[in-house]
Amino acid sequence: MRFRQIHLDFHTSEAIAGIGSQFSKEQFQEMLRLGHVDSITIFSKCHHGWAYHPTTANEIHPHLSFDLLRAQIEAAHEIGVKTPVYISAGLDEKEARRHPEWLIRDANDRMNWVDSFLKPGYHQFCLNTPYLDKLLTQIDEVVRGYDPDGIFLDIVGVRTCLCHTCLGQLRGEEKDPLDPAHVKELGERTYANYTRRVRETIDAIKPGLPVFHNGGHIPQGRRDLATMNTHLELESLPTGGWGYDHFPLSARYVQSLGMNFLGMTGKFHTSWGEFGGFKHPNALRYETALSLANGARCSVGDQLHPEGLMDPATYALIGAAYAEVETKEPWCTGVTPLADVALLSQEAAGVQGSGESQAAHTGKGDAGAVRMLLEGKILFDVVDLETDFARYKVVILPDAIRIGADLQKKLTAFVVGGGRVLATGESNLNEAGDAFVLNLGANWQEADPLSPNFFRPHFAPGALSPDTCYVFYAPGQRITLAPLGTAHGERQDSYFNRTAEHFCSHRHTPPSENRGGPGMTEGAAGIYIAWNLFDEYAGMGSLIARETVLFALRRLLAGRETLQTNLPAQGIVTLMEQPAESRYVCHLLYASPVRRGKSIEVIEDILPIHDVSVTLRLLNPVSEVRLQPQDVAISVQHGKDGTVRFVVPRLECHQMVVLR
Repeated sequence: MRFRQIHLDFHTSEAIAGIGSQFSKEQFQEMLRLGHVDSITIFSKCHHGWAYHPTTANEIHPHLSFDLLRAQIEAAHEIGVKTPVYISAGLDEKEARRHPEWLIRDANDRMNWVDSFLKPGYHQFCLNTPYLDKLLTQIDEVVRGYDPDGIFLDIVGVRTCLCHTCLGQLRGEEKDPLDPAHVKELGERTYANYTRRVRETIDAIKPGLPVFHNGGHIPQGRRDLATMNTHLELESLPTGGWGYDHFPLSARYVQSLGMNFLGMTGKFHTSWGEFGGFKHPNALRYETALSLANGARCSVGDQLHPEGLMDPATYALIGAAYAEVETKEPWCTGVTPLADVALLSQEAAGVQGSGESQAAHTGKGDAGAVRMLLEGKILFDVVDLETDFARYKVVILPDAIRIGADLQKKLTAFVVGGGRVLATGESNLNEAGDAFVLNLGANWQEADPLSPNFFRPHFAPGALSPDTCYVFYAPGQRITLAPLGTAHGERQDSYFNRTAEHFCSHRHTPPSENRGGPGMTEGAAGIYIAWNLFDEYAGMGSLIARETVLFALRRLLAGRETLQTNLPAQGIVTLMEQPAESRYVCHLLYASPVRRGKSIEVIEDILPIHDVSVTLRLLNPVSEVRLQPQDVAISVQHGKDGTVRFVVPRLECHQMVVLR
């Protein structure tokens, strides 16, 4: 799987003439070289439904006069660049106008994406209709007639649909179309049938050809869906709605699945379909480095102009980042991430409402947890219910993880083996929601009726004072101290909730003198914090929320942390092992996204930081430490406790430290 990929969008209306009229093999190759590109995904069929090559399975774009797909494949292959081929699977606007009965419909017979043919936009197809056979014929034609290095199928996933085909099937199976479970189950079967038939179609011609089915997000906890692909492409454009929280969360989950994967960002200032939009070169440098640091290859999204001429400014921009990636590749292949902590994500645990946003694909609790762990420089993986917890030291149950029988058995075995658990909010409650499961030093009483409420820590929360009470806006739970439990902080109740009859000051009621019991406890199995602090941090950015969680984690990890560093909060650190090369690779990154406009986070200035110290506790002894790709040796100190310590004199954007 190549490291320096381009995803070249080409969704081109039939209302535009001169399609591909300025395409030049020489210019195409020149731009790929300028961009240091080694793989480019090019189009057979776009969302408008047109093919960019002669076809009997589809229709060529009415204003294209030659085989653009073949010309691009031949030009790229001539200079050693791979060419996966893109086929729009879920959208085909040309066909949607001819066969609206094949489109996904809801219970009110409304279409998704756009709900009318009088509005600009696309309409999504149901893959349980005769449209699937048409799509498979198009895939067969490309695989049989061209030399693709893979197939990329877009806008697909498990969907719920009540089109006439789905309604007829449900009724024929004596299922209830008004029962969401029946509709969802048919959607699961429909998607599984689609991926199976795609694989059969391709393997009949070129067995094993790589295939990826893109839905904009890799669902956590659905390994069955992930393995319907040969590899994974994590679409995650920070400025395009995904934000900078999504990729680390998604990558930390995917990297443990044992599949090759890449991180897909874009060159755009905003998102797909933007012509003339460019992000700062430093943003692409950082985003590609972030992929490498998380064990991923890189992909950058671009969009070809209808006339077929590649944009030099775009490939100069991409080339600035990919030139750096090219020098770093030897230290980024065959790597295994090292982690102390497992974050059981709410999405993976099936918490309703998590990970479902079409834009960000991250629930607030998961996003807040990842943000805290990154800022706290905790080595972590994001895990699902199938993960073996034994290889971790701490498991985090964020905010809303109810514990059923299977999870209880896994966590109990984990604790017996020496692991510890950190739970917040509703986590650690049984499925009935009326008692705690693990011994975290607390007994459950009730959901806290007061909101917001206050916390008085019995510890120094980072740079903050321990001698006051702090507001928590997130929902909380009332608890009592269990026998042999230890309290690390207490609740301080507000006077009352804010209502028309009872309110005080501008925002909320102050704390009263009523101490409402413990707010943070420790027991034999780990630590419990009584508020949804991960949700709080995602929504409010409260420093006390982060410092409370980090205190708990460091207490649970005391003396067992693999890594410690003075890297500032906005820095990111990961640690990989390259077993085949007998070395560890520590990635250090630093950049600070800022918000521009209403919702776009951008990276522009990357300021160097100096004297970044890292202390590691590793299983294997270290004989040499070098900065790469500069190939500069730095000194290493060996501690009596088996640790190794080094100092990076200067960090600018991304630095790899290789320990042999």
